[in-house]
Amino acid sequence: MRLSTYSPTSLQVVALSTHCSVYSKRKRCIDILGALLGLSITSILFFPIVLAIKLDTPGPIFYTQQRCGLKGKRFRILKFRSMVTNAEQIKHLVKNEADGHIFKNRNDPRITRVGQFLRKTSLDELPQFFNVLQGDMSLVGTRPPTSDEVEQYSSFHFQRLNIKPGMTGEWQVYGRSNVENFDEIVRMDLNYQRKWSVGYDLLLLLKTIFVVVGKRGAY
Repeated sequence: MRLSTYSPTSLQVVALSTHCSVYSKRKRCIDILGALLGLSITSILFFPIVLAIKLDTPGPIFYTQQRCGLKGKRFRILKFRSMVTNAEQIKHLVKNEADGHIFKNRNDPRITRVGQFLRKTSLDELPQFFNVLQGDMSLVGTRPPTSDEVEQYSSFHFQRLNIKPGMTGEWQVYGRSNVENFDEIVRMDLNYQRKWSVGYDLLLLLKTIFVVVGKRGAY
């Protein structure tokens, strides 16, 4: 496969054809409608979540982080803060229990008490509906990687960047936090690309609801 340099980030991305789902008007309509519905729910839960975060630990309400989307394009992902404010600075003190280009720890001490609840219920991800509405993400897609993860990719891993990242996907429905091998996450992402259809997106969205309600595989 031919590699090309992605400017201005100097990341290498695989020059493959953009996935057909990116051009689907039906998928984009579902994203917009879903994002508007999600933001409506967020507005209802906003003040209780903000109050809980503020009473628990000092710091900002939201957490933003640079992620890589379609073809490596960088964007700022938005979440409710679930960690202490200096989480990135002390990350090196926490053991990485995952295998590959991701970071996971089942008992990460940087997660706050309220943050643990937000993560188990996936409420910390509600602000990402803004990312979906803006078009940087989709409701269903691949896991959005960080820039430092992408810098370590091989050509096999770059294929996951040929589609928009999603709030949910096969990794969320069939593995979630229980999947601790990065190559397995990539295989799920590529399997989603092969199987994609609007109907499959709707199926994954329905299954995501059951996974979130059941709090399966979250930490």
